[in-house]
Formats: sequence, structure tokens, C-alpha cells
Amino acid sequence: MKDLFYQKLWKMFCFSYVLLYIDGMKVTLMPHTFHVPVMGTGFTIDSPIRVARYGISSVVSLVDDTLIENVRKFYAKRYNEEYTPINKQDDDWRARRITAYLDLSDRIIAKQFADLKASPFEAGSEISRYFEFLPNESPLKTAYMKMLAESDPAQKKALQDKLREEIKPGRIDTNIMTKIDRANFAKDGTPLSEEYSDALAALRGYAQSTVHSAIVLSAGFNRRLYTYIENFDDFYPAADGSFKKEIILKVSDYRSAITQGKFLAKKGLWVSEFRVESGLNCGGHAFAGSGNLMGPILEEFKQKKQELIEQLSSACVEALKAKNKPVPPQQLTFRLTAQGGIGTVNEDKFLKRYYDVVSTGWGSPFLLVPQAVQIDNDTLTKLAAAGENDLFLSDVSPLNVAFNNLRNSLSEIKKCLLINEGTPGSPCLLGHLATNTEFTKNPVCTASRVYQKLKLEALKAMGLPKEEYERQAKRITSKACICSQLGDGVYINEHIEKNGLAPAVCPGPNIAYFSRPATLKEMIDHIYGRADIMPFKTRPHMFIKELQLNIDQFSQFVDDKKLVVSEKKDNSIEEYLKNLTDGIAYYRQLIPQISEESATAQKKMLAQVNEAEERINTIKANAPALFQ
Repeated sequence: MKDLFYQKLWKMFCFSYVLLYIDGMKVTLMPHTFHVPVMGTGFTIDSPIRVARYGISSVVSLVDDTLIENVRKFYAKRYNEEYTPINKQDDDWRARRITAYLDLSDRIIAKQFADLKASPFEAGSEISRYFEFLPNESPLKTAYMKMLAESDPAQKKALQDKLREEIKPGRIDTNIMTKIDRANFAKDGTPLSEEYSDALAALRGYAQSTVHSAIVLSAGFNRRLYTYIENFDDFYPAADGSFKKEIILKVSDYRSAITQGKFLAKKGLWVSEFRVESGLNCGGHAFAGSGNLMGPILEEFKQKKQELIEQLSSACVEALKAKNKPVPPQQLTFRLTAQGGIGTVNEDKFLKRYYDVVSTGWGSPFLLVPQAVQIDNDTLTKLAAAGENDLFLSDVSPLNVAFNNLRNSLSEIKKCLLINEGTPGSPCLLGHLATNTEFTKNPVCTASRVYQKLKLEALKAMGLPKEEYERQAKRITSKACICSQLGDGVYINEHIEKNGLAPAVCPGPNIAYFSRPATLKEMIDHIYGRADIMPFKTRPHMFIKELQLNIDQFSQFVDDKKLVVSEKKDNSIEEYLKNLTDGIAYYRQLIPQISEESATAQKKMLAQVNEAEERINTIKANAPALFQ
């Protein structure tokens, strides 16, 4: 009975910000039930400054410290703050740049929020916007509506005072892509020790900042980075179970969650949130998971949540005791969130109802909201006009991970022009992805002009047939300088000097179904079902779209395997096929339970699942040798 009561209590408050004390454990929930995920290096670089005062949390990328330093200079001037440059010749420059920017953002948001709280409750005021943005189901929204209806001046004033005390700003969350962990060098060219690597320096910069928020760790398991977290007290729980700085793991399946979660728990570090992201239906890098689909993944989290909590909590408590750290009086728990391809209020509501997801990430749609993100006008216009054929999964990333791209972005146009001129590749301005030493002593990026020139020369020397040479040359020159160009829109918008601007963008497939820029209010109203700004009624459900994308990848995977001559059975094809067929079976039994959709919509989804199965059978029939 007690557990049931707490479950009901959790769900009752999942639409507002409260601090719950459950047997001594503090659980923090935010005002909104969506968040703005990290997008590129620049699109959400200042999103907290734009939206946190309204209770909206967003995620800042910590990849590009040069961009971070330039944005810090810009905002210091705007808010009359003192600015002292932190140069690359200074000690620990990367960490210090990140700390300085986050501290500045923290101060700016505190001032913005204080001004908002002090503003009058009248049409168009900041505090009125705060409450108008909230979901209708929020107890805070209900209290606000009660205040508006109150006619007694004294009682109205008392209600307003109470409302001012209840509100909280959104969080300044940050992101480290764990794969981006380049070694750095001193002024004399000697290698610096490992704590100065890109990922560890970024973590240190965040850990030493004043912000109370979370670090989102994404793109894989970096044992060195995870071990380094042990050095910072803010990541350990306080005696009441609260955290000054939380850990969020962005994962693509349950197995990854338990592996990484256990590694951290054994060090006394708790994962406060597992953020499940669709591998192919998201923006940015697309981590295709061999046919693993979002629905079955979320189902596994739903079924095994308590088991996961108990395993991780046991290991974490044991480690905390061994380190003489405070042990929370109540068993630790975690939030489950989801993102990637969500586009309608029905999809959003279903994820929360059926899988107990407490917050959803709306990424690509926010690329059309200049009030919330940094997006230059050219890219904004092209994204608004983009259809399905304008978006593609590219080889542009030097990380050798598929990357969602826009065909007519200035980055793609510039890359193609350089190839046609016979000078492919980019100047390596930042070097965050410089890891290749195939031709050079010092690491270079595979998107750089230096690498591509040397690689093409080596390819020519091999004397390959023309068709094979062109095929391999195309793969070499497909890479572009995304670590710099993903931030170029910021330089354009804020008139910050930089040479060779050619903004790249990383939209998910979902953006094809939005057709115009939107205001912050319009997008929030769309998320909460108070408006509908998606004109394309033929858009497939997010689960169906992800299934279709995975079958596209499976088809390409099979085509690639046809070219490989091997007597050994390829188990990877069998695994891929099993994941897809299991996913199709799962969706067949799930669709009738998606009560948020109409009977007509459910029927259409089932037909699309049948079409997907037919596509798989056709792929198998066209490659019989691989499926014996």
C-alpha cells in the first residue's frame, strides 16, 4: 500500500515543480514536462539564458570552448559584467573558460528570474508568461487561474505572493560527448597530462561552476572520464538525498544503462536520470543500434526499473560507506526521460502515461524557434522549407558515425564547391576531432585539408580502377568540419568576427513535418496540445517513422554485406533481423493500447507495421545467401 501511495503521489506531481520528501529522500521535479536537448555545439549554447527564467531546462554543449569564450564575452558586454579573456596560452584554459561561462549564465539567469518574480501580474508581463507557458494540468497553473478569478484585492494579493514563492527557473544542464576526448598540448608542444584532455577538462569546468544542474554524458562509455568524476564532491548525494550536480546518462538501450550505471555506482556516483534517445529518429549523430527500437527499449526500462534501482542503489550505498560519504536515508531512484522524433501531443502523452516517462526532449522542432536557440536566418529559412528529401543521413562526421544533415546547408554547399575546385577538406580551426596519425606525427582531423590531400595522394598511388578510386575518394571527401561549423550561426547572429563562416546544421527527420518558424509560445502550446503547428497530417507516428528508418539502414547493411565474401556465418545480420522482427511483433500488440490515437490512426499504424514486415521479407528474398 505504501509503495502504491508513493507511485500515485509521484504521478500527481509530475506536472509541476515540487520538492518531495519521501522517507527522507529529496526528489526534484521541474515546472515543465519537456526539455530542450543539446543541439550541435552552438544551437543551444545560450538557450538557458533565453528560456530558463520561464522554468524551461535546456542543455549546453561543452565541446567548443572557443565558441563558449566568445559567447561569454558577448553576454558580459550585454549585461555590463566584467570580462577578462581566458586565452589558450593560459593554464587550464579549457576548464576555466567553461566555468567562467556557466557562472556568468548562472548570474544572468538569477537576475532575469528576480526581475520576472518582481514583475506585475498583468497581460504581457514576464511572470504572466511564466504561468501561461505551464501545462494546463500543472497545480501551479491551476493556482494561477484561481488567482486571476479572485475578486477580493487582499486575497488576490496573497495568492500572487504565494505564486511568486512557488516558481523556480529551469536548469542550465550541460553535455559532454564522451567520444570527444582529444589530448591537449602545452605551449612548447609537449603533451599535457590526461586531466587536460577535452572531456576531462570540460567535466572539471562544469564541476567547478556555481550551477546546480546536471551533466548529460552521451555518445558512449568513457571509463577514464567516469572515473574522474569521483574527484568532485558536488556529484555525491547530500545527507538528505539531494544533489548539487546530477549525472544524466543518454543511452540507446537498457544494457548500456546497466553497464554504465553499475560502473558509476561502484564509485558512489548515482545516475539521477536515464535519457533514452532514439538512435535514428533524433538529430545530430545517429547511433543506429542494430535494429533496436525505442518502444521495446522503453518497455524494458518500464519492466526492470525497480530491479535496476535495487542493483545500482546497493552498489552505490556500499561505495559511499567505504568513502565515508553521506548515505541517503531512503533508497535512491532515477528519472526516465525520452527524446528523438517526438512531434505531437498524443505521442508525448503516451510516452508519459504508458512508460512512466517524466519528461520528453523536443530537439529538432526547437530549431525553428529563434527565441529559444541560436539559428541564423539562412539556415532557419531552409529548415522551415525542408521536406523529407532535403534531409539525409550523411558521412560528414569525422567521428565515423552517421550524421543527420541538410542537403542545402551552407556547410554542404561549401564542401561540394571545394571538392569541385580540387581542394577538398577544411582548415582545422579547433582540432577537437583531430585523432588521425596515419600520415602525420601530430593528430589531424579526417575532415581537414591536410589529411584529405595526403589520403587522396595515397589512394592514387594504389593504381585502383577509376570506378573504385572514385568510390573511395567520395568517402574521404565526404567529411566536413562540423566541430567548428555547427557554431557558425552564433557568429553570424551576434556579429562575432570569424573567417569562412559556413553554418552546418543537424536536424532530425522530424523537422520535415514542420513548415515555418515558430514563437516560443507557439511551440510550447503545440507540445501541450493547446495548438497544432504541424500541417502534415500524413506524418507517420514516431514509432513507425523510427521503424522505417531502421529498415532503410537494414537494407543498406545487407547491401554492404553482399560485397563481403566470407565462409563464416555473419551473426550481426541475424541479430539485426531478430531485433526488427521482435520490434514489429511488439508494436502489433502495443498499437491497440495507444489510446491517445484514434481508431483510424491505430488501423493505419498496424497497416504500416505490416508494410514494414513485407519490406524485410523482400530484403531477405533479394539476399538469400545471407539468410540461410
